[in-house]
Amino acid sequence: MTHHLYLVRHGEQLDAEYGVADGALSPRGRRQAELLAARLGGVNFDAAWHSPLQRAAETADIIAAKMPALEPEPSALLFDCVPSGPAPETPSAYDPFFKSFTPDEVEAGRAQMADAAAEFLRGGARGDRHELLITHNFVIGWFVREALGAPDWRWVSVNQAHCGLTVLSQKPGRPWNLVVHNDVAHLPAELRTGLPEVYGI
Repeated sequence: MTHHLYLVRHGEQLDAEYGVADGALSPRGRRQAELLAARLGGVNFDAAWHSPLQRAAETADIIAAKMPALEPEPSALLFDCVPSGPAPETPSAYDPFFKSFTPDEVEAGRAQMADAAAEFLRGGARGDRHELLITHNFVIGWFVREALGAPDWRWVSVNQAHCGLTVLSQKPGRPWNLVVHNDVAHLPAELRTGLPEVYGI
């Protein structure tokens, strides 16, 4: 009896490099999502959720089109957010990044991810269960940090490519296990976008 949680970052967004907060997938982002759908085609998912933002919703639609039995649902717990602020031990190299967010934004993100962890990392699955979450880089970083019990700020150093695949699993009575992180084997080199070098983090 194992609970499997598949964490997927949305595909590349059109015009994101120009500071557009949300929008449709780029042609490359759509191709990323199609290849990810093919990669996940053999998984019998019990449920799927996605961030309500357009880039995540479109990624979910492309994946669902390849899996007729899958009906992803929007969840406000998967919105893009900043899950925490820095701690005294956070390297000063991250100061400019954290200072670009207000205390209110950080507090809202912290509250959101506390609720998300309670909802999606609840454990206690009866029998094998496979769940898919289509969300954002920082959210996935937080889930990985939470599963490993790392200090709160360490999510900022856990990054995913567009349509990269991260899988967590948990057996009853055991902690969460990081099975794979940011697996991009389904994407050719020219489609591996969204890593930290692009965003300066």
